[in-house]
Amino acid sequence: MPKIRVLSDILASQVAAGEVVERPASVVKELVENSLDAGAREIRVDMDQGGAALIRVSDDGCGMSREDALLSLERHATSKLRVAGDLVAIRTLGFRGEAVPSIASVSRFRMVTREAAAVAGTEILVEGGKIRDVRDAGCAPGTMIEAKALFFNMPARRKFLRAESTEAAHVEHQLRLHALAAPHVRFRLRRDDREVFDLPPAPQALERVRQLLGPELARELIALPLTHGNGIAVEGFVLPATHARKGRRHQCVFLNGRPVEDAVISRALAEGFRGAMADGLHPAAWLWIDLEPMLVDVNVHPAKREVRFHRPVDVRDAILESVLLGLRPSAPVLPQRAAVSVVPEVPAVAWAAGAVRPPVATGLRAPQAMLPEWQSAPALAATPALPEITTSQQGGGVPDFRILGMLHQRFVVMESADGLVLFDPKAARERIVYENLLRQRDGTVASQGLLVPVLLEMDPRDLDLLLRERLSLADAGIEVESFGGNTVQIRALPACLGIEDPRLFLGGLLDELLHDPVPGASRFTFERLARVLAKRAAVLVEPRLAEVRPLLAELFACELPYCTADGRPTLTEFSLRELERRLGIGKS
Repeated sequence: MPKIRVLSDILASQVAAGEVVERPASVVKELVENSLDAGAREIRVDMDQGGAALIRVSDDGCGMSREDALLSLERHATSKLRVAGDLVAIRTLGFRGEAVPSIASVSRFRMVTREAAAVAGTEILVEGGKIRDVRDAGCAPGTMIEAKALFFNMPARRKFLRAESTEAAHVEHQLRLHALAAPHVRFRLRRDDREVFDLPPAPQALERVRQLLGPELARELIALPLTHGNGIAVEGFVLPATHARKGRRHQCVFLNGRPVEDAVISRALAEGFRGAMADGLHPAAWLWIDLEPMLVDVNVHPAKREVRFHRPVDVRDAILESVLLGLRPSAPVLPQRAAVSVVPEVPAVAWAAGAVRPPVATGLRAPQAMLPEWQSAPALAATPALPEITTSQQGGGVPDFRILGMLHQRFVVMESADGLVLFDPKAARERIVYENLLRQRDGTVASQGLLVPVLLEMDPRDLDLLLRERLSLADAGIEVESFGGNTVQIRALPACLGIEDPRLFLGGLLDELLHDPVPGASRFTFERLARVLAKRAAVLVEPRLAEVRPLLAELFACELPYCTADGRPTLTEFSLRELERRLGIGKS
């Protein structure tokens, strides 16, 4: 008896479903792509229980005849490929003919479709890959597909679905990507019979970005001019460097109308912001790339999320050129898909991990290494002479330091009994805030209500996680509430922070809490919250010589004054012996 057997059609479809259908959002992605390929001008998605109970995608596309509808349920049946050569010229979103049969094999499936010229439509019922009924149906032109009880016949796979709110957030994110990729199409999303959004057709990509981004951030958009070269065309928008974040969730890239993820594109975007953004951060961007199909392979990933460029250097150069042109002070108006009448100011210099812009009134200047090529700064900021500060002036707990001045308006230079001391006021504030929060750990952290609550528009996946951790945030003095849609409302912050601009502070704080690579269970522990809060508060510190004495007094009242919570030094001393050795003093 042979050991090797040919899989049955149903089992083969279920195996394929393991690659194509990872979660409800995968079903939405595949069905919406088919709707777009069918020329739909309006697409509606309904889901119940995060998509696990029901996913319904309806469109007004070209529809199918009964014969084509039945063929669409066969594996590798497609209208988009005829010969092998077609693989190098793919312009459609779907092409392999695996999505529909794979979905039908792991759900209770229903399709209703009709061509515009047909008198009646066709209804097909499938359960777990087996066709149960085929009949005439009265329906509008287009196609409606339902997938109920996803993975009902694969309990092991169903167990791996996340919480209902998490799966719903992924579905919403997926539909938003398609709405950006096809701004001319109306997109509607309903969740548990409640409308989440209804996006009308947009004449330009800019209008669609504004619909999803909100008016406040949309005002800061910087248009990237249309850039051509070597069979590649790039255009889009970016936000200033102050909105750079650790993750890439706020980067939306569309290649020939297909949402994609690619390291070449992300690196090119980051390179365009080099000098204006701290290491490890990624700019917020919306890019539309048109590329000759033979220059890219879209068939390298089962879910078609990733692509492979035949000439990645050309892609990188085109994106980099567009970003650099857009970030120039006299950035041109985008002439085609997304014309912008007003170009915002050039991106602000990012001072630290949260890319926080120092207030202009302070007169502080960023270090030369942090400035873009088209800006300049003096190598060393002059500091006026100051009176000597002795131990008696500072208080008994502070070592005997004499303040000499400031270096680059960032570090304080001091003389000790044994040599030279560099003092970091930001690190000192971080240690002070961290220990203040820890001292309140057993009770309730004193919070201060914001005079005007801060409203933040968030990625639906981030919003879901944040709202599920409201109690942990409240223990640390942060009051968070849903404000409807994807907007979150921050009503209070810990009183010990003394934050003057809560919006700037919260942007970096939430980015670090949500996107730092830490295990999920420890993401919102009190100790980590205290550490991140202290770090974010310290980013906003503006070092001033007049505040050094009280700051040193607060620092040396801490249990561990010489380092931050993550081990970075607050002061560094260079002894006279070390200075003499470095300068070669005493050598014969």
